[in-house]
Order: sequence, then structure tokens, then C-alpha cells
Amino acid sequence: MFDQSQIEQFINEVVVLSQINHRNIVRLLGCCLETEVPLLVYEFVNKGTLYEHIHDKDKAPIISWEIRLRIVAETAEVLSYLHSAAFVPIIHRDVKSTNILLDDNYTAKVSDFGASKLVLVDETQISTMVQGTLGYLDPEYLHTSQLTEKSDVYSFGVVLTELLTGKKALLISKPEEERSLVKYFLSSLKEDCLFEILENHIINDDNKEQLKEAAELAASCLKVRGEERPTMKEVAMELGLIRMKHKHSRNNAELNAEETEYLLSETRDVYNCCDSSNITTAGYDSIKDHVLVALDDGR
Repeated sequence: MFDQSQIEQFINEVVVLSQINHRNIVRLLGCCLETEVPLLVYEFVNKGTLYEHIHDKDKAPIISWEIRLRIVAETAEVLSYLHSAAFVPIIHRDVKSTNILLDDNYTAKVSDFGASKLVLVDETQISTMVQGTLGYLDPEYLHTSQLTEKSDVYSFGVVLTELLTGKKALLISKPEEERSLVKYFLSSLKEDCLFEILENHIINDDNKEQLKEAAELAASCLKVRGEERPTMKEVAMELGLIRMKHKHSRNNAELNAEETEYLLSETRDVYNCCDSSNITTAGYDSIKDHVLVALDDGR
């Protein structure tokens, strides 16, 4: 059905997407104006939305912390690009997990620019009719109708919190203290109960520090006053650092595992090449102690 109220968003989407080119933004291939209802044609992104993969109990375990961290870093880079590097700065205005699509490799593709706003030269804030999605909507924008780039930062903070906790932005059926994910998350962080509300399957002994850093970054994005929030460029840089630490710790763990296997293999070879009847208890203990010392040294 043709909806007159959607014409502005249709035109806005074409205008915005025709000005930007980024590998993590869904590509607009064209539009058709010859049908009764105008159509926009995009690249096909076949894994669906990030929302589905966070909240579907069958899909959520597939999205490891490493994949989640990459998705959120790619989304941050898109928003940083829109705010700082696009020919005309753009405020997305409706950042949420349903507007982040995933391809075969779980690469993020930010979509839905129908509500986006172009920021004119020297225009730091825009007075608009409030538009967005409850649960992701910047409270400062909601109360003042003044749209700024920091409104996207707040919404991004909610998405990051979703990825960390596996919980929806709003849950009306929950007890009052858990209905708003943002309030529940910030309260848990303040009470030092972070790991009690994080998605269980993404936590391990090697990534707890990175999860804590990501949670603190989310909290900084969710500050009530926009001026106290970081820019998306700063957020993208911080996530880049967290990813580097994650790769470094993972590589160290793999290296330690390989060296441990090598030492154990070396021990088995020594044991097997000799007549077991000629190996004294002292000799065996010496070999065992050599391996244990090496493991204690982290080699």
C-alpha cells in the first residue's frame, strides 16, 4: 500500500545513501519509481539482523565474544565515518540492533537511513521532532528535541550493552528494576555485579578484563548529559584497542598451548625411546619436573 507519510523518509534515504560509501554500510543499488509504490533496491545481506542473533536462543551461542567485538567495532567505525569523515556529516538518528545487518561472515552492515539528518556547516545541534526507538533513544534528545551526534553515541551504547548482556533494550514483563536495560546495566556496574548480568557463554578467564573495559565504555556512552559522552571517533579507537588486546591474549594462549603440547610430546618421546625397566623413578621425576617448571613459567 502506498503511504504518503513515508515519502519524506524514502527521499531522505536516497539523498543520504547517495553521498556515502563505506564497506560496513548497506549499499543502495538503485530505486524504482515506475511502480505504484516506489521501491528501494539494496544489496542482499543474508544473515538477517544483529537483534535476531543476540536474542534468538539458537543463534546467540554462535556469536562469540570475538565476533561480537568485531561487529560492534565495525558499527562504531561507521558512525565515526558518518559524523567525521562523510562529505556532509550525518546523524543516523535510529541506531539499534535491528538496523545492523550481518552477512555470511557476520560482518556488520548498518542500514535504515530514512530518519537520518544531514548536518549543515557550523550546525552543532538540530531542533527536530523527536524520532527514534524507545529503549535506544537519547534521554537528552527526548527532553530537549535538540539532536546532536552524541544522540547516536547513546544509542550505540545501548547496542553495545545488548551485545554484552544478551538482554533486550526494554522488557515490560520484567520486574521494574530490570525493565530498562540501561538502568539495570548501570546499576549492576555500580554495584560491582557486572559478570552476573553478562551473557554467560561469552565469559572466560582470558577475556574478563576486555569485557570490563567494554562495559565501562558502554557506560560512558550512556551518560545522561551528551557533552559527557565520548565522540564516536573516540569510541571506535577504544574498541580498536580492546580488539588488539583480545587478539594478543588469544595468540598468547594458542602459543602456550602449542609449547605445552611440544614439551609433553618431548617427554613421551624420551620415555618411549628407552626401556621402561631401565628408567629410574628419579629419572622420570626429573622429566616431569622439567615440564612442570616450563608450564609454571608460562612457556
